[in-house]
Amino acid sequence: MNYKLIGETVPAVEVNLNKGESMYTQSGAMSWKTPGIKMETNTKGGIMKGIGRMFSGDSFFMNTYTAEQDNQTIAFAASVPGAILPYDLTGTPGIIAQKGAFLCAEPNVDLKVTLTKKFSSGLFGGEGFILQDITGSGNVFLEVDGDSVVKELAVGETIQVDTGNVVAFEKTVQYEVETVKGFGNIFFGGEGLFLTKLTGPGKVVLQTLNFQDFAGRIIALVPNK
Repeated sequence: MNYKLIGETVPAVEVNLNKGESMYTQSGAMSWKTPGIKMETNTKGGIMKGIGRMFSGDSFFMNTYTAEQDNQTIAFAASVPGAILPYDLTGTPGIIAQKGAFLCAEPNVDLKVTLTKKFSSGLFGGEGFILQDITGSGNVFLEVDGDSVVKELAVGETIQVDTGNVVAFEKTVQYEVETVKGFGNIFFGGEGLFLTKLTGPGKVVLQTLNFQDFAGRIIALVPNK
């Protein structure tokens, strides 16, 4: 399987498949393909997995696209302006991603739901209790709002991030939410009450756009009749 990233504002990943090779994605994510690729729709793992994916921001049914001939092409596009990040899971313990970050993957990649380990993280973290647990081997492609920033945290190294700017992190990274300090900072700082604290070792993927905040600003400008 070969792939290339195309476009800048709302990018797509275009994958070249030979006979028997496959990709899967959530319903409606495919943008274009050549005729020699067949589609199969199922829950990919059963009803409970399908329900879990719905809570993590993806669809109940997943579409698997398999090439019936060599040299076939299929593309999957981002849903909002931003970037697409390829991540090779081979030889890694996997990653934890925010809700809705999954775009598409090779068949040996497993996507399931996981819960935040601490009650406070899920209650106040801005993304809820549900995250995406992505493991296996091969490539997974993640949607990034705005531009992607990848940081490699050393052992014990910590970074504090607005929760809406976290895309994914390796399973070796510790995840928790902490309160912003200072009365004035909380009520007048404009950053909310909580920040996500990520502690290494491991890789962290951030995004420059918090789409929920962006959408909120647009809604605020819509005239009320």
